[in-house]
Amino acid sequence: MLAVLLLAALSSLPVLYVILRAQDAGWAYSAELLLRPRIFELLVNTLKLAAGATLLSCLIGVTTAWLVERSDLSYRKVWNAIVTLPFAVPAFISAYSWISVFPRLEGFYGAVLVLTFSNFPLVHLPVAAALRGMDPALEETSRSLGFGRIATFFKVVLPQLKVAILGGGILIALHMLAEFGALSFLNYETFTTAIFDQYYVAFNSAAAAMMTLVLLLLCMGMLFLEFLIRGRGYYATERKGSPGEIELVALGKWKPVALLFLVLLTIMAAGAPLGIITYWLLVGSSAALDLPDLLNTLQITLSFGLGGSVLAVIFALPLVFLAVRYQGKFATLADRIPYFIHSLPGIVVGLTLVFFAVRYAFVLYQTVPLLLIGYAMLFLPMAQSAIRAALVQVSRQLEEVALSLGKNALSVFMRITLPLIAPGVGAGLALVFLQIMKELTATLLLRPSGVDTLATKVWELTDNAQYAASAPYAAALILISGLPVYLLTMRSFTRSSKREKVFDG
Repeated sequence: MLAVLLLAALSSLPVLYVILRAQDAGWAYSAELLLRPRIFELLVNTLKLAAGATLLSCLIGVTTAWLVERSDLSYRKVWNAIVTLPFAVPAFISAYSWISVFPRLEGFYGAVLVLTFSNFPLVHLPVAAALRGMDPALEETSRSLGFGRIATFFKVVLPQLKVAILGGGILIALHMLAEFGALSFLNYETFTTAIFDQYYVAFNSAAAAMMTLVLLLLCMGMLFLEFLIRGRGYYATERKGSPGEIELVALGKWKPVALLFLVLLTIMAAGAPLGIITYWLLVGSSAALDLPDLLNTLQITLSFGLGGSVLAVIFALPLVFLAVRYQGKFATLADRIPYFIHSLPGIVVGLTLVFFAVRYAFVLYQTVPLLLIGYAMLFLPMAQSAIRAALVQVSRQLEEVALSLGKNALSVFMRITLPLIAPGVGAGLALVFLQIMKELTATLLLRPSGVDTLATKVWELTDNAQYAASAPYAAALILISGLPVYLLTMRSFTRSSKREKVFDG
């Protein structure tokens, strides 16, 4: 109960921040700021970027997922891992890598291109999982009725993927609302970049608050769309009996084309940023490596990641237990509140916590505890989802038996439930940890003075065009993120319960 009330209070802070800033500036002035032509221009830019990057990411993600799950492509397990590696490269690192070599790659088209390469795995992963979980009998039935493989895909397979595609697309759209670092390098203005400029450059916190209001409304619209999708998201059919036989489509003469597509995609999305970073490491004139500073920054990044992920798991455990074990409106509310916060850009959460810390808890201003609270607020749903997946598999009868033997609820949780959900807890820790290491905007606003993480170090150096000096920090960040992503995707590809055969029809 206490955890739920705390989260409810935290989730209301961004809205209270906007109201209080508007009150301080005066309602008339706030309305004037909100109705400026500049707001409409930023709204168009933001929606254009979200639509362009989302549509292109969905197209690429569905294609790669189908190739690794439904075609007879060689080394599909390896390709599945390779096409998800761009997820380990932060978008702002990819952007600075490209812009350091191709300065003209900026504006709308450059932003859509770079952010698509960074985000299409968010569609690939759920669509690939949906393809793995589909009942092969659906496709068999379609073919028995005389439909070919193309007609079967559009009439049977694609409708079953609708929830996965739209869910991944909404997640990418939310990322577009929150993106800052990549867009600052690519010189494309959205609400997030404008809010940062108003706060840091123009020192106009009232204008920043009014832009934050519009961003809050956009996030709420995205969440409402997600709610509609989830409400209609159960289309069929998961067979629980013996494993089905997956029929792989023979690509035939199209196999070289598919391989060329995957090779080019990998080079553009992951190979180019890694190659450019390697180039700056080897030949850059500012590449004198400050090893003690790199190790110190790495230690700070790891400690922030560990602290924030542990705090997120501590928040997530009671929420997940409430939602899984005690169903009802209150449990549903507790389960959904963190998703509202997660949908907000890091800059909104950062501005909110700075505002309330300065006014009401100055002792927390620019301290590690406030930063860790911000991390936990932003990434709590990632811990929730992993823990929930483990908890739903734990039988309530085990807990009931322990309670009947005289054990109290806390003892039962610590001695029985927690050990059984330990893999989910570990996965939640890892997911939050990886996201914290790549987080930029909230860290810039909330970090203690003079303290850098790998992400902020890369941003500060590249912002001053010190590309070679930033390369060691960027390489360290990618290496730390890349290994867990690779292992996760390799493991998720396992098909131990299903057989496969090639289908030429």
